[in-house]
Amino acid sequence: MKKYVVLGALFILPIVAYLFFASGVNNFVKLPVLTEGVKEVTAFSSLEGDEVRLQDKITVLGFLGRGPESKKGNAFNINQKIYKRFYQFADFQFVMVLPEGSEGEVQALRSELSPLTDMVKWKFLFGTDKDIRDLFDSLKTNLTLDGDMSTPYVFIIDKDRNLRGRKKDEDAGDRLYGFDAGSVAELNDKMVDDVKVLLAEYRLALKKNNTISKRDSYLKKLK
Repeated sequence: MKKYVVLGALFILPIVAYLFFASGVNNFVKLPVLTEGVKEVTAFSSLEGDEVRLQDKITVLGFLGRGPESKKGNAFNINQKIYKRFYQFADFQFVMVLPEGSEGEVQALRSELSPLTDMVKWKFLFGTDKDIRDLFDSLKTNLTLDGDMSTPYVFIIDKDRNLRGRKKDEDAGDRLYGFDAGSVAELNDKMVDDVKVLLAEYRLALKKNNTISKRDSYLKKLK
């Protein structure tokens, strides 16, 4: 009898656990997908010559434009409020896009940020104005780039290159595609929460996959 109880427990418990986690993932409030298939950044070159991709990464995407020194305040805001809080999570990165020829100013900005944080997941990419417009347009937002190829807004891109945001925002009264890096209140009150939701979504998915693997392992032992 004890043998059958043990075998039953080994067979039933993994299935119960699987159903529990699957239900949790399905009922979890996910961060809405606003745009699918954001353009990959293969057309851009990076400051350090390494390969940077959006695919399979959780990305905060920004457009610093020409004269990034003038956007220093925004860079400091997102560094302090978002990057320092989340950069240790696996597959998380900051990608800042600028026109070619801005490399020197970016080096200066990087030097100012370096004493405040570990810059390992800050990625600076450079491309033509057309490349930048094409990337920005692929977000399909209600926002526009300034004449210097910049915007104060930053965007959350998931591992499948989908733009995440809010389908209904109490302040905007419409979809919230990006977050104003010039507003500490918006970063604190909205963006921090949305990044948390997305990271929790991936953690739950990982737990679900681990549970399935454990279940399959138990089933193999019972054969």
